[in-house]
Amino acid sequence: MSLTVVGSIALDTVDTPWGRNEEGLGGAATYFSLAASHYTRVHLVGVVGEDFPGEHVALLQSKGIDLDGLERAPGKTFRWTGRYHRDVNHRDTLDTQLNVFAGFHPKLPEAARNAEFLFLGNIHPALQLEVLDQAKASFVALDTMNLWIHTTRDDLGKVLSRVDCLIVNDSEVKDLTGEHNVVSGAEAIRALGPQIAVIKKGEHGCLLFHDGGIFAAPAFPLRNVMDPTGAGDTFAGGFMGHIAQSGNTDAQTLRRAVVHGSVVASYACEAFGPGRLAGMTPSDITERFDAFRRLVAF
Repeated sequence: MSLTVVGSIALDTVDTPWGRNEEGLGGAATYFSLAASHYTRVHLVGVVGEDFPGEHVALLQSKGIDLDGLERAPGKTFRWTGRYHRDVNHRDTLDTQLNVFAGFHPKLPEAARNAEFLFLGNIHPALQLEVLDQAKASFVALDTMNLWIHTTRDDLGKVLSRVDCLIVNDSEVKDLTGEHNVVSGAEAIRALGPQIAVIKKGEHGCLLFHDGGIFAAPAFPLRNVMDPTGAGDTFAGGFMGHIAQSGNTDAQTLRRAVVHGSVVASYACEAFGPGRLAGMTPSDITERFDAFRRLVAF
């Protein structure tokens, strides 16, 4: 079954203690799409400027990603600049230039509208509502961030009432619900609408809350973390990709989807930008999935 993602496509400049990536391919929808493309057909809806390199378009196309929803608008592509500390859980945003992304209003082509699964990247909730009014998906997952939680609470509440799954980190749970305990926070999230809550905790893994109970998974332990940019979006791509590939959302599928999300996110951290995701093979995913299974068995 196919999967539509709506979100940002960017050119990222990233500094880490291990190197620098100057205006590399980035954006939430990019990382999500490259991860999910290993599982299912992906329809990418977003906007880039006139300066967006053709080689990046070719890369996305080479992974079978449908780009009929990719708009090329007059102006410059969205840019983000950040610097990571040696503790990669901490980073500084040095510059954000919305450029053409500032005027973006998603327009879903027919195939994207008809996809069975939909992921709403952390764009403005008003735009997420525009997408929901166009899409026919039977299962919708959502990402958001602290900015929208603080500044667009009413619109965000409307979106939450219409989606099936919320994927956020633990700090966003606290801001959204006022709960400092993630279990209580997950219960509060489910009262807002989404019956599935996935709470990411960075290097400490994530928690899944659903009708079948609670599932906890660690992050896959890595010796070398080169660049964690996009790891959360990659997790969402693996999570939703596995669900779309399976075609259902039962308890076992959701739990396996969490592990698939963790697996592909671990690969994303091993190199600058999303190139490692594009170069992965099915055997790479299977190998690390099996290693993950051994990691948590007791």
